[in-house]
Order: sequence, then structure tokens, then C-alpha cells
Amino acid sequence: MNTVQRLRRSAQVSWTVASIYLGYRRLAWRNRRLPSAEAARRLSQYHRRSAQRILETATQLQGLLIKVGQLIGARADIFPDEYVEILSQLHDTVPPRPYDVIRPVIEQELSAPVEQVFAELAPMPVASASLAQVHRGRLRDGRDVAVKVQYPEIEEIVQVDLQNMRLLGRAASRVLPDLDLTPITEELSANVPLELDFVNEGHNAEATARNFAGQDNIIVPRIYWEHTTKRVLTMEFVDGIKITDVAALDGAGIDRQEVARLVAECYIQQIFSHGFFHADPHPGNLFVRPGPQLVIVDFGLSKELPPGFLQGFVRLISALIAADSAALGRAFRDLGFRTRRADDAVFDAIGEAIVARLARNEEFNRDRQLLLQFQERMLHIFRENPVVRVPGEFLYIGRVIGLLSGLGVQLGSQINLLDLLGAHLTPAQAPS
Repeated sequence: MNTVQRLRRSAQVSWTVASIYLGYRRLAWRNRRLPSAEAARRLSQYHRRSAQRILETATQLQGLLIKVGQLIGARADIFPDEYVEILSQLHDTVPPRPYDVIRPVIEQELSAPVEQVFAELAPMPVASASLAQVHRGRLRDGRDVAVKVQYPEIEEIVQVDLQNMRLLGRAASRVLPDLDLTPITEELSANVPLELDFVNEGHNAEATARNFAGQDNIIVPRIYWEHTTKRVLTMEFVDGIKITDVAALDGAGIDRQEVARLVAECYIQQIFSHGFFHADPHPGNLFVRPGPQLVIVDFGLSKELPPGFLQGFVRLISALIAADSAALGRAFRDLGFRTRRADDAVFDAIGEAIVARLARNEEFNRDRQLLLQFQERMLHIFRENPVVRVPGEFLYIGRVIGLLSGLGVQLGSQINLLDLLGAHLTPAQAPS
């Protein structure tokens, strides 16, 4: 990426953000004399158009902008519902790069022609994401493999995008004091460099495999280090059914209730027993084999929990099980949560809302309307007094639990995650 390309990319991102902001200013001016219902309708329409514009820009430019859009789509506590609905599409619609662009990366990293390393390598990828894509192949010795390849110049593109994000975040905080993008820029700055290091990802995969050694129902593909570098990861290809492909699971005679329990217990075990967990269990990273067996891939985003945090999280779970809203509020504060106005009352409100709608409530798990009411209550609390500091570990555990809950819904599961969490507490940790 030369200087002109960097400037063009920065200019396009800046213009997109600036024009959306100016549009909000114009809309606010025009809405002053409108009835509140009509003003709200127009605002919702503009939210939707703006989110669609961000989606198109991210899809066109790719790089870190895909991850930015994915993060916005996952942060309903910060952004309007229209943004969350539209930008969550980025989890499934990342366009792949042509094979002619990918092949030179493989050959440069492995210091050999593709034909010298692989007996076969499919030109069409089986998966594509924001930083890399995956091709199926076969080594010369006959082993079936999945080859994950970074996009050319992605590291430089990421650095440009991070710089743009920091500048835009600071500018946004001046003109929109209620919109704090710092958590997103900090998260990206800390984690994306690790995700760009496939050697690190390989070590994460092997650590997870060691933690599940002896458990035949959890499969982590082997890493083939002789064909792995920082930018190319070659691993065992393990076939399976995508965890949300309900028709295929049913067709294979696999019990979806058992699958839901297996995936939930797998991640709870990682958090409570291992203190190290795969932090990105979206459907594209989880596959199922008869048994059932769970296949986990893509370990670029993995987290190790410090002992002090795990103790605090256990107190939070204990408070949930005991339906103790005051203890729940204290647990949030003790874990390091902070709000913009330094008002601890927000944590009491969070505790009360969770206990009222969630804690040990079987009806909640079955009733989608109760879930929507709970989400609306929580979003109202957070938007009234935004949380400006959330422990990074909690964000990822929350993401895991949220994704597991979503998987449970898609699988038709009636499993209570809170009961499973409680089962992993020691007698000393469990509420009396």
C-alpha cells in the first residue's frame, strides 16, 4: 500500500463518517418542529440508511473496517437497534479474495511453489473473514488440510485503519460527548495484532487441545507446523456440520439437545476449569460430528483469565444463582465496571433487572417476549448512564455467553445456562 492508497483509504473512511454526522445534524434541525412520533420515525430511517452506508463501505474496503462493523453490530448497549441489525450481517457476508491474490502469499510464506507442498489446493475458499480466508487442500503425503491465508498487505491496512479509528474516536468524543468509541478502539488495538499472528493462533489451538486431552467429544484440529508461518496456518481438515444447520443435524440423526449441552459445557469448562477459552464461538467456528462431537476452529481470539478476575466472576454467578440483586450490583462494581457519571445506582438497577427477568427463571428461557423485554430494560439502563469501563475479560465472557444463548435458541434448546454455570461452582463458592 503506497502513500496515495493510504490517503485515499483514510479520506474515504473520514468522508463516510463526516457525512453521516452532518446528516444527523441536519436531521436534528429539521426535526425540531415535528411531532415526536414523526421525528422518531425519521431518525430511525436515517439510522438505517447510515448503517447501510457503513456496511457498504466496510464491505468495499474490508480490512479492519469489517471488524469495526462487527463490533458495532455486537454492541447493542451503545448503538441504535438499526445499526445492530444491519451491521451484524458482516458476520456472514465477508467477500473472499481471488485465488490469484492468495497464491503468492502461500508461496512466499512457505518458500516453495504451491504444487511442491500440496497435492491439491482448492482455488475457492471454504470460509472468508476480515483478515484471512481458508482453502481446503491435501498435502503431498496425503493428509487433508485446511490452509488459512492472510490477505496481502492486511497488516499495513490494519495499521492505517487503527490510526483512522483513533483519530475519528477523538473527533467523535468532541462533537458527540455521549458516544465513547474508546472501548472499541482499545479492543481492536489490543487484539487484532494477536489475530494477525498465526503462530500465536496455532499455540492457542494446541493449548486448548491439551486442556481437552482425553475428551473424545471435543476436537481441535492438529497444527502442521512444518507448513505454518505468521501469515499461513496449515491444520488438519476435520469435516463436520455447521452447528446452526439444523436440517443437516436432524438428517444425520444428531440430537440437537445433546449438541446444545455439549457446546455449553465445553465453554463453561474452558472458563471455570481451564481459565483459558476460545473467545469467538460464532457458528462459523463450530462444527458437529456424530456422537455428538464438537469441532472448534479459529483460535486467533483466545483469552486467559487472571485468577483475581475469575474469583470475582464466580461471586457474580453466585449472586445470580442466589437471586441477590444487591450482591450482583456489588459484583459488577468489584469486577471493575465504571459508568460515565460514576453513579453506582446503575449497578443496583442492573442487578434488579437481571434478577427480575433472568435469574433461575425457566419461563424466561422459553418466552421470547420476556427476552426482548429484558434486553430493552438493560439497553435503557446502559444508554441512560453509559458504562465507560468494562473489564476486557468480562466482555469476552459476555460475548461467549451471548453467542451460546443464540446457538441454544437456534438449536431449540431448553437448557438453562445459569444452572450449568452453577454446577461448576465448588461447594465453598456456591450460594447457601
